[in-house]
Amino acid sequence: MTGLIFDLTFPLAVPFWALMILLPGWSWTRRIVGSPLVVVPPLVGYLILAVVEFDRLWPVVSRPSLTGLAEFLGTPAGAATLWAHVIAFDLFVGRWIYLDGRERGMHPLVTGPILALTVLLSPVGLLAHLAVREVAGRRSSEDSETPPVGVVPTRGAVGQSGTRR
Repeated sequence: MTGLIFDLTFPLAVPFWALMILLPGWSWTRRIVGSPLVVVPPLVGYLILAVVEFDRLWPVVSRPSLTGLAEFLGTPAGAATLWAHVIAFDLFVGRWIYLDGRERGMHPLVTGPILALTVLLSPVGLLAHLAVREVAGRRSSEDSETPPVGVVPTRGAVGQSGTRR
């Protein structure tokens, strides 16, 4: 069972990655990836392994030590459990990058390679996205008269009572 779950975990996430990277502008991509439930398939694999291996997993997560973690991860069940965890959370991070990039108007030729990097090396992909986002945010705020993201204009703003000031 452990081997089967390991073998299925990544293929369960691939369709969502494919939509975000290969069909980013398709209306169904936004509908499908817009739901955080896209991470459920690999999380089910994690949940199954976590329940089956709970007696060995619980000590590792409740009283973490490098030795205990290394011992658990050195087993097929430990490696498969971590793999399912990583695949689910990488997909969640990739989903956020995709949605954030779309919201900010980032071109798919920019976000696509970042998403591919995220599939392979999630932390590096996230850092790349954050760096591109920061640079693009600075450029757009310098190039336009609109306030930067997070700055609320005061003129014509709606007050707490719902009336215009």
